Amino acid sequence: MKYLSLIILAIVILGSCTTTPEKLPILGNRDVLENGDTVYHTIPDFSFIDQDSNTITNQSFDDKIYVVDFFFVHCPSICPTVSRQMLRIHDRFQDEPRVELLAHSIDTKNDTVPALKAYAEKLGVKSEKWHFVTGDHDHIYEMADDYFITARVDASVPGGFDHSGRIILIDQNRHVRSFCDGTNAESVNKFMTDIETLLNE
Repeated sequence: MKYLSLIILAIVILGSCTTTPEKLPILGNRDVLENGDTVYHTIPDFSFIDQDSNTITNQSFDDKIYVVDFFFVHCPSICPTVSRQMLRIHDRFQDEPRVELLAHSIDTKNDTVPALKAYAEKLGVKSEKWHFVTGDHDHIYEMADDYFITARVDASVPGGFDHSGRIILIDQNRHVRSFCDGTNAESVNKFMTDIETLLNE
């Protein structure tokens, strides 16, 4: 009986040390169909040009998860801080082929492909890992709404653009799964844990 009790205790202890990662929620509005199926918010089709003049579309992230932010090169406010946090994410997952980063410029007039290339080179990042994209102004601003990001022209704020510092996590099915405050290192720490959780789903 004594040995049986020890065996049971060992099983309980081992069980308490093994945890199954939680599944991240799917964020955004959802519709429940008559048949009971749930339709979740999905990132629509997009097409932009990155710092290497490559066309980046949804298909660029097939079978991958990706991390999104909105910025502009000459931003005098939050962008440098958010870019440093994005760089932390880049460095943490640089050897994980299932994770990529996508940064949308909201200053499409000035952030040309060469300007984005110089910005990426200054950060010292891999082009195939972190795409800095530009494209049609209206399309980028419409995409901001789909990612639950604030982005608009506003001459009254520094740099002339009002934008959020939020960083967003998108899964292989184009669903928003997590977000964080890109100006807060602790928030980004938790976000990176969420990336690990999503990778293990």
